[in-house]
Amino acid sequence: MASNNTTYRIMISGGGTGGHIFPAVAVAEELKRQHPTAEILFVGALGKMEMQKVPEAGFTIEGLPIRGLQRRLTFKNLLLPFYIAGSLAKAFSLLASFKPQAVIGFGGYASAPLLFAASLKNIPVFIQEQNSYAGLANKVLSNRAKKICVAYDDMQKYFPAQSIVFTGNPIRLNVLKALQEKISYKADWKLNSNQKVLLVIGGSLGAKTINKSVASCLQQLKALELQVIWQTGVYDYEAMSKHEDDFVKVVPFIKDMHKAYASSDIIVSRAGAIAVSELSIVGKPVILIPSPNVTEDHQTKNAMALVKKNAAVMIKDVNAEKDLLSTVENILNDESKQKTLIENITAMAKPNAAKDIVELILKEINS
Repeated sequence: MASNNTTYRIMISGGGTGGHIFPAVAVAEELKRQHPTAEILFVGALGKMEMQKVPEAGFTIEGLPIRGLQRRLTFKNLLLPFYIAGSLAKAFSLLASFKPQAVIGFGGYASAPLLFAASLKNIPVFIQEQNSYAGLANKVLSNRAKKICVAYDDMQKYFPAQSIVFTGNPIRLNVLKALQEKISYKADWKLNSNQKVLLVIGGSLGAKTINKSVASCLQQLKALELQVIWQTGVYDYEAMSKHEDDFVKVVPFIKDMHKAYASSDIIVSRAGAIAVSELSIVGKPVILIPSPNVTEDHQTKNAMALVKKNAAVMIKDVNAEKDLLSTVENILNDESKQKTLIENITAMAKPNAAKDIVELILKEINS
């Protein structure tokens, strides 16, 4: 292994959603932690959220004029070959000027031109797949990758078995550090430290079904002496904020999520891959309500990976309003169930994922 003084040059691509961007940033942060002189260049899609989020995290990013394939018949699909050609040309140009020793793709269509171009130039290519259902870009490029880092079992149905390494999903350094603190922040939320807390998170934009389900059973939750921290998302906040009182804290978005996690006793959440990875490190009883509005219903597959190991409870989105209260009550009143859920979800935690991915890549570079 090379010394910490070695200057590595790594290109990272992936985007479109936080689920692709935040693991990519986590790996970049870990590389810089291990090798402060490392040079890192992100490549994303022009106009997408990575063009804002990556610079906010302190890294440089270049944008490609790539667009995704529309799943319905539309004129935009006729322009796709031109977007691909332009993106490939820029990818080759970036590779020639930056001269990376490796390229890492985290999914999303922005990663496809860069990883394809890198493989044609014999630059080592690596892939990280966050979900239990592999994304299109990662599946298409998998035969060109040296290693494919995954977070779920049975991924050989999507990728060459000999290339798969089980690492878990990378979690950003500040989030990871905060999650590992065993501190309660109930006082920050102006909550009673002697009463239990239900944390409800439906993503930054919110989840209409979850919000409706919580609103319909708030009085019963209060009767159970259960306090609620409720992230509604930006769209539903105004309508739901009327429910705020001493028992119920309603917010559109939780910036310091670790404080909410640490203050909670039971958590209700969607089942995005990064949320599930964070919840494993949090180690609390979790009720997952997968979003039905995602590609190939992959959130249900993410949730079922935990349910099969008795590490979480799942409610289908369509049944949430009917079943949420009884499910919360069952967990609240069953200490043995709580203990089992905590033990099993904690056993699935991979807090060293970013570290393991960085070490795997550097080992390949140095071999």
